[in-house]
Amino acid sequence: MPIDWKNAPQGQIEVDGAALEYRCIGPAPADAPTLVLLHEGLGSVAQWKDVPDRLAAVTGFGVFAYSRAGYGGSGAATLPRPLDFQTREALDVLGPVLDAAGIRQTVLLGHSDGATIAAIYAGSVPDMRVRGLILIAPHFFTEPQGLSAIAAAKLAYVDGDLKPKLGRYHRDPDMAFYGWHDVWTDPAYAAWNVADVIDHWRIPVLVVQGRNDPYGSLAQITEIEDRIYSPVETLILDGCGHAPQFECAAQTDAAIAEFCARLHRLEQQQVAFA
Repeated sequence: MPIDWKNAPQGQIEVDGAALEYRCIGPAPADAPTLVLLHEGLGSVAQWKDVPDRLAAVTGFGVFAYSRAGYGGSGAATLPRPLDFQTREALDVLGPVLDAAGIRQTVLLGHSDGATIAAIYAGSVPDMRVRGLILIAPHFFTEPQGLSAIAAAKLAYVDGDLKPKLGRYHRDPDMAFYGWHDVWTDPAYAAWNVADVIDHWRIPVLVVQGRNDPYGSLAQITEIEDRIYSPVETLILDGCGHAPQFECAAQTDAAIAEFCARLHRLEQQQVAFA
């Protein structure tokens, strides 16, 4: 049975052998479209902070967020993660999560690794529930500057304050950190590239990118624009780093609200025409 949005707005669902924590707010899937939030490589439900509430308010959509295995309050993951962990998450886990949440019509909204997972799902799985994509700081291939930033994060984790910070949000911060860091810094991962999923998108896309993002350059956005067949909107934010949803919250929220409103109007017109 799908989760009960009204009486169980947070809890755990069992997917792919792991108990995954979730939070949902706003209208249930039967009453409005749903934004499904996919977190970054060191993220979790709690680390979205007020983003779900903000987005529910500005879009009128329901919002569903979950923590992947090994993150937040979710069950453990098997480490080391395989080098194709993002593809496996998209193909093996995300669909069952949407089923468990009772999703009927959704816009997938991912940040960083979560954006990549959303992108892979939309380009690989024929799921008519997915009507749009919102990608915040997505990755489709590795870049030297991003790999250097991830390597530097280990210093902050081992010798700085990153570990106690992550400890506020993750049941096992070592699992969360090393499950992310060790894949991205594996020498074989330098050849990782999933940009071909862009070729298969057939839904509208909004991309948000900070111009000063240390983990990915505008080359990731150019890759989308060069390959996409679907309508795409891009928001490049000056003076913004890797987390536009926090660093440039007002601009990011406005772009998401406008994108969702336009997509919803289009959906209503298609229904009326049919």
